[in-house]
Amino acid sequence: MPYGKSACEQLSDLQIIQYSLIELDYFSCLYDRYEQRLLAYIKRTLSVHSEEAEDILQEAFIKIWRNLNEFDQQFNVSSWIYRIVHNEAISYARKKRSFGKNNIVGNETVILQIPADDADQSLAETEAVQILQQHLNQLPQQYRSVLLLRYMESMSYEAISDVLKLPEGTVATQLNRAKSALAKLIGKNPFKQ
Repeated sequence: MPYGKSACEQLSDLQIIQYSLIELDYFSCLYDRYEQRLLAYIKRTLSVHSEEAEDILQEAFIKIWRNLNEFDQQFNVSSWIYRIVHNEAISYARKKRSFGKNNIVGNETVILQIPADDADQSLAETEAVQILQQHLNQLPQQYRSVLLLRYMESMSYEAISDVLKLPEGTVATQLNRAKSALAKLIGKNPFKQ
């Protein structure tokens, strides 16, 4: 099959992986298909600049390329890709958070970036989004991850299970606990800065 943008659009993720193993150019199809979604996911997961998010994504795609031969076809390609990107983002946060042997600088934070559909979004809505971001930043990483994957990436429990390598029951439990923890944080004082 000749390589090209129109050819990429007609291929499934699995076909792209299979063609990439034969012809390197097809790997760019996979990158183009996932780049924007994954950059947004990284930015929502970590408080990083666009350049840092691009670096994380580049490292993740290097790992994806290196592991194409080991891809297990029983898994969903997008879940596998998100798993690698998620691990790379968490690894980056750990490296950034610590330096030297036991010196810690700052905490991992999550910024939930909700795009405004309406350019005339009210100040109250903007403040509500900022408050939600602050509360999400206070949650443990495991809770932030399940909330972001479920509600911002619209993943099913099965897909989240694949990404986080957790049983679906554990995903459901963590999601319920995350929602309860977030509700408690918001309930304490939703407008406290």
